Amino acid sequence: MTFDIATDLALVGRLLVAAVLGAVIGIEREIHDHPAGVRTHLLVALGSALFTVLSIVGFPSEDGTATDPSRVAAQIVTGIGFLGAGAILKYGPSVRGLTTAASLWAAAGIGMAAGAGLPFLGLATTVIVVLSLWPLRVLRERLEVATPGRLHVAVQVHDAARLTDLFEWLAERQVDIVHFDSERDQDGRHSLDLVLALPANLDRDRLRADLSGLDWLMLGDVGHQKE
Repeated sequence: MTFDIATDLALVGRLLVAAVLGAVIGIEREIHDHPAGVRTHLLVALGSALFTVLSIVGFPSEDGTATDPSRVAAQIVTGIGFLGAGAILKYGPSVRGLTTAASLWAAAGIGMAAGAGLPFLGLATTVIVVLSLWPLRVLRERLEVATPGRLHVAVQVHDAARLTDLFEWLAERQVDIVHFDSERDQDGRHSLDLVLALPANLDRDRLRADLSGLDWLMLGDVGHQKE
């Protein structure tokens, strides 16, 4: 394989496009404090682009033509599933990280598009992914809260063991957790943002009052709550 500086620079440009587009998705995940952030998404997109470029130009056949690049692409699609599975966490009664795993999978596809020399396809996909992660997330949360029989609350517990107590307390009252976000501060306190689905025999005011009566839990205020 002959060395061609112009060709090599063009291929490096593909890698840079993939890295930038992957980082854009990672920034959104980083802002919302998800397991995989800027560096992870950037590396996934960059690695996928590199494998794609190598599959196209790195392994020519004896007659000088490139071998079938789809073989490497298929392995990327399969292999990225293992990385995505690592971002999925079981936390109490909820599973977190599914969206982040999906964004990693999409970042791999974006990297493949950039590596194959289709930057506009990669850019369009990046825009769609970011829109689905950010504006559509806000819309989904508003629809969840506006649904009859839903309660949006923010609570704080001082001990991780109390999380299990809270989940069991809700389960005893047949209250389902529709949406669940949590943060832990330096003092070990857990702040939870919950969207709860109430049974027909339990109204919002009653459940809120019952939560306020728990001496091991602090009920907070949800600024964007719309009921």
